[in-house]
Amino acid sequence: MRIPLTLFALASSCVSALALDLKGRIQWNQHCPSLHELGQAKVVLDNGKLRGGVTRDGSFVIPDVPAGTYVLSVLAHDHQFDQLRIDVFEADTLPEVRPYFPGTPLSPAAAGTLPYPPVLGAKGRHDYFVPREAFNVLAMFKNPMMMMMLGAGVLVLLMPTMMKNMDPEVMEDFKERHAKMTNIQNSLQSGDLASGFSQLLAASGDEPKAAASGPSKGASSGGAKQRNGKNKRR
Repeated sequence: MRIPLTLFALASSCVSALALDLKGRIQWNQHCPSLHELGQAKVVLDNGKLRGGVTRDGSFVIPDVPAGTYVLSVLAHDHQFDQLRIDVFEADTLPEVRPYFPGTPLSPAAAGTLPYPPVLGAKGRHDYFVPREAFNVLAMFKNPMMMMMLGAGVLVLLMPTMMKNMDPEVMEDFKERHAKMTNIQNSLQSGDLASGFSQLLAASGDEPKAAASGPSKGASSGGAKQRNGKNKRR
């Protein structure tokens, strides 16, 4: 049992020797002047894979960071920070720090580098308050449903004037069609689909007859007028 324990201790010591304690600092500014304003914040690598706390003077340490490429972020409830790309090497060299923009690939790396240890400052505060929208009359009238309601209201107001100026024959035709449509709607609403569809087909069949009878009446009246004119000449 002692040999495996010894091997495990040697392996852990080798890993710790190759790992690095990543150091950095948060610079206090007008957006975040102190640790009290920052609150319970953490500095993490790759969304929490490795993490470290922030001290009163703004410094932080992430212990035992193995070689690799990471994205460093500051998780704070009320403040916004830039993200950084950190390249940790197996050799005894300092890590390389580069700017990182969320959503961009890690490879290839950016050409410019930043000094190590990295220094981060708050860019601003998170605004969780959404103001309530004020009442806007113009926005209400831009609604299509409101426009339809206004159009229907205008038609209702103008309908009496239109009915007064309408020709008597057209008025009678309009009343007949309105009565037929009312009967069809009542039949469909009451569940009598057969009667409703039959009335609908009958109404559609009466329209061509009315259209055909209109010219014939005009022609017959014109012929009668011509005959009366001939009789008067004689």
